[in-house]
Amino acid sequence: MIEIKEFNKNNQLTASEKQQIISFLYKSLEQYGDPESSIEKAINYALGEQGSLGGHVLTANLHGNLCGVVVINKTGMDEYIPANILVYIATDKEHRGKGIGKELMQKAIETTTGDIALHVEPDNPAKKLYERLGFTNKYLEMRLVKEDQ
Repeated sequence: MIEIKEFNKNNQLTASEKQQIISFLYKSLEQYGDPESSIEKAINYALGEQGSLGGHVLTANLHGNLCGVVVINKTGMDEYIPANILVYIATDKEHRGKGIGKELMQKAIETTTGDIALHVEPDNPAKKLYERLGFTNKYLEMRLVKEDQ
């Protein structure tokens, strides 16, 4: 049975739990991931550190072992863009296809107030899960990446 835990401004992670989640996401996100320093910043934001708006981190544990993580940050801009952004979701490679990601997403939707946006690459297999849960592709995202910064 999967145990899902929620961490936020009021329910903090220990330093070792945070490092375990950072390492887990870094490894499990594979080609869709970010550096550990970026993952840590997103988690710190979700936990309301340094005056951030917060959000939440959800973990899935199977037999006491971490097997999935979701990180959602509040945007503070809910009058004109979604109130939340799903920054990261990952499941352990050994446990993919067993409903853990779906269960985490359902819990994230249930515990989040306001709309949720996410970015997903077209070839990411998780795209199908998001669509089954009701996410739609309303806009085409465009970015200007400044090389000098």
